[in-house]
Amino acid sequence: MGVAVAGDDRVTAAVPDSSGSSGGEPLRGDGAWPNPGDGRMTTPILASLRRRHWLVAAGFLAALPATPLPALEASAGERQDASGAPADRAESPPSFSPRPVDNKESGARWTFSAEAIGLARFGGVSRTLVARVPGSIPYYDPPHLDTSNDPGVAAFNSNQFRQGFSAGPKLSLIYRDDSGYGVELSYFNIFNQSATKAVGPDGDWLVMKAPGAFWQTQDFPDQAMAWTATTSLYSAEANGRLALSGRATVLAGLRWLQLNDGLQGTLTPADDAAPTWKKKCPQSDLSDVLNCPTPVEPAGNYPPFWTTNVTNALYGVQVGVEGTLLELGRWSLDGLLKVGLYDDNARQETGVSLEKVVHPAAATTNHAAFASEASVQVKYRISDSLTLKAGYEALWLDGVALAPGQIQETLTLANVRALGVNCGSNVLFQGATFGLEVSF
Repeated sequence: MGVAVAGDDRVTAAVPDSSGSSGGEPLRGDGAWPNPGDGRMTTPILASLRRRHWLVAAGFLAALPATPLPALEASAGERQDASGAPADRAESPPSFSPRPVDNKESGARWTFSAEAIGLARFGGVSRTLVARVPGSIPYYDPPHLDTSNDPGVAAFNSNQFRQGFSAGPKLSLIYRDDSGYGVELSYFNIFNQSATKAVGPDGDWLVMKAPGAFWQTQDFPDQAMAWTATTSLYSAEANGRLALSGRATVLAGLRWLQLNDGLQGTLTPADDAAPTWKKKCPQSDLSDVLNCPTPVEPAGNYPPFWTTNVTNALYGVQVGVEGTLLELGRWSLDGLLKVGLYDDNARQETGVSLEKVVHPAAATTNHAAFASEASVQVKYRISDSLTLKAGYEALWLDGVALAPGQIQETLTLANVRALGVNCGSNVLFQGATFGLEVSF
């Protein structure tokens, strides 16, 4: 998100030394050049520069060659001294020569950046989604050991999802005035970052449990238990900016972040027939399931056995700093750091399949959250107004709700009830950016 401002065309001016001499005509005590016509020159703009930051003065001097001041544009032969005689060339005001400056000094006020951003997700909730129970024990045979009360061995945990990289757009627009103050608008998102993990079939019962009476196994021995995780991230912000120098800028503003997280459990392949044996022959072990003497009934359009969707809408304030860490010719290395505090309006919606019928539950809460963003970008200035850039970006969210964390907040008895929203999770997004910025 750092903005590098580029420029080639610069001008230098012979600046008076402490004695007031610049190598041309002497300056008056108020800093004005002598007027060749009457020995005086009233220049309020130049006088005001003495009270401004030296960078602003340098920017003004850089623009002087284009300023239609007759005293500066007149040839040496046309100039006169205070007595009315032509001034000598050696005593003429100093000439100006180009020197490189950045776009701040050369007059660029707007910078638009368009990038592609690709982020991967790391971290999350630790929750067992699949446990293995020996296939030799019965499906359901209380009070004896069965799939409902055997703790089993964890086969897959929610923190083992590897969602990989997902890409999206990143756009920003910055306005900057001559005083160093500015405004910034920025937006980015990544869509449908997802991963799926299937466990089995391998001769064991595959079991998922939730608080209350819910436990799920495969319906037939040839099935696997599959889980899918999905994530989407959105960000929009508006910041005020203040340039402390040509290399460092501080910012503060408002930001909105939205994190959507989903979790879904299914059996694959889908049932070919209704699993009527679970009621007719519950004492069957996994190898006896197909031997249960029940009429074959066609399978219905069975839903996923578990679905949770979570939305985090974060509204808050942030502060930050960005700057140029290194500059070498047309190349530069920029850095950015932001931190913010947010109110997270979090909502979870869960659907649990009991006997192939989905029972919904939902809950909403508000919770304090924290976000931190950091980036480093390498930039190459193609021209005064066009810059190519690529870099690393990281965003850390703490105090948010993630889908696997809502399993413990879902009570499954005869009905399904949401006990609340678990907002005790954190997640890291990190990846790369690549794009162009235009200054005008």
